[in-house]
Amino acid sequence: MNVLITGGAGFLGQKLAKQLLSRGSLKDAQGVDQMIDQLILVDVVEANDFGDQRVKVIAGDISNSALCQSLITTDITSIFHLAAIVSGQAEADFDLGMRINLDAARVLLETCRALGHQPKIVFTSSVAVYGGALPEVVLDTTALNPQSSYGTQKAVCEFLLNDFTRKGFVDGRVLRLPTISVRPGAANKAASSFASGIIREPLNGHTSICPVSPNLRVWLQSPRYAIESLILGHDLHARALGVNKAINLPGVAVTVGEMIEALRNVAGDEVVSRISIKPDSQIEAIVKSWPASWDATRARQLGFSGDENFESIVRAYVEDELNGKK
Repeated sequence: MNVLITGGAGFLGQKLAKQLLSRGSLKDAQGVDQMIDQLILVDVVEANDFGDQRVKVIAGDISNSALCQSLITTDITSIFHLAAIVSGQAEADFDLGMRINLDAARVLLETCRALGHQPKIVFTSSVAVYGGALPEVVLDTTALNPQSSYGTQKAVCEFLLNDFTRKGFVDGRVLRLPTISVRPGAANKAASSFASGIIREPLNGHTSICPVSPNLRVWLQSPRYAIESLILGHDLHARALGVNKAINLPGVAVTVGEMIEALRNVAGDEVVSRISIKPDSQIEAIVKSWPASWDATRARQLGFSGDENFESIVRAYVEDELNGKK
């Protein structure tokens, strides 16, 4: 089995690659475990190959059709399409967001259609596909109504993947991820970047500015469960998904104030004192348009699970990224 990860140098791409190498196998379209012979990581910068001979690293722009055609051959049986321009950057640079978040997905799908080998494709979508006047808890039947360019681009890709799957060109599945927290590394241009920054920076001895109000409620998932979900989403048999290929993954509904209190419970007052609340109306408007909670009943019935609470998410970050030190 040959597997391709777009966005392979990114945070989730690297964690997914490491987990796949450790597992050594994935299920094929018939539900049979197959050994991973090669794992191709493509991104605009070179990914870590983990010193593993099964890994091939390629630096390039996935929206380039020539590159995409060179990457995807009939030997590629599974694709995790993680490459994306984050929400804030997609809103600020419309052309870049359209090229990477939408055009690249179309190029990828058309390449698979031309080859005719029906690979499995796992596409990561987002809470941002919802928006407008939302119910307190979003249901599977709630209409998509994105209020940002990023959300619109993700929603269009969902529809494309669903139709390419209906036509038998690919075996697609869409995983709608909650906001992932806590992400390691530096802050990025995502509107949701604060959801990691107000935990990560204080725990690492740095100050952090929170650009939203403490009463703003968000829907979160830890990196641990995100990676677990990506693999489970891949391994599900197509029959289990039915006609709706999009799955709302389990998460934790929590206010920003409650996030800060969870950090206090884990690390104490001194760490929390490094956070300053300075609302940014543009960021708050984007995040407030997203659902603060959704019904994950279908996901749980399919075998997905999630974090117990936000405090457990903070503790997971301390264990995984700080070697248990806080």
